[in-house]
Amino acid sequence: MTTFAPDSLALNRKLPLWYQVSQSLRASILGRSPEAPLRLPTEDALAAHYGVSVLTMRQALKELETEGLISRHRRRGTFIEPSAQRGAPVRLLGSVDAIVAQQSGMRTELLEHGPTPVPAELTEFFPDLAEVAGFRRLRSDEKTGEPTNHACNYVRPEVAAAIDPADLLRWPMTKVLRDTVGVRISRITDTVEARLADPETARLLEVPLLSPILHYTGVSYDADGRAVDVARIHYRGDRFSFTVTMDS
Repeated sequence: MTTFAPDSLALNRKLPLWYQVSQSLRASILGRSPEAPLRLPTEDALAAHYGVSVLTMRQALKELETEGLISRHRRRGTFIEPSAQRGAPVRLLGSVDAIVAQQSGMRTELLEHGPTPVPAELTEFFPDLAEVAGFRRLRSDEKTGEPTNHACNYVRPEVAAAIDPADLLRWPMTKVLRDTVGVRISRITDTVEARLADPETARLLEVPLLSPILHYTGVSYDADGRAVDVARIHYRGDRFSFTVTMDS
């Protein structure tokens, strides 16, 4: 039987290896194409693929099994659950793969994209630009069709020129920038705050006006320290929570 092929991963030795592996594999699972095989490679093969020990791989798989993304069967192997979908809460430990994983696994509609003036509140991130490329997307639960979040990304024009909008229907912006465009993302800063839904957000997320929402701002920086993408995402407050874990 053909097995599912996960993405590669550059490990960060400052973070727990099992966590990085689980988040990378999680993103691969949730972003897989519909025709991709459901059977995962063996523990040994996965450990070799990621360059970690079998014990580390086993811990990573246990995390995904607890989340309901995979099921393990003695003598038969490990399989992706066909109904696997991303759930809340989201845990952030500071790796790029964690950001990719939290954004994966939803049906995505690209509402619009094209040049747009730099929003006044984002000029600090693009001090040398008057215009950026804007991408606006609506994500929905694949099973129920219920809208879950509304995402707006503001990307440097020279970087956006290399983006295929079709890729954004399958992958999060962070993954497209890193793995498709080839941007060397050095760090991402995250800010999450509570807000009340404005008329446009309420309409898109199908919630009452002034309902509580979670407003996420993520700024991705390249190897030269420049902001290449600013993501502003509105999450339904009744569907998401964020837990931040500090690693010592």
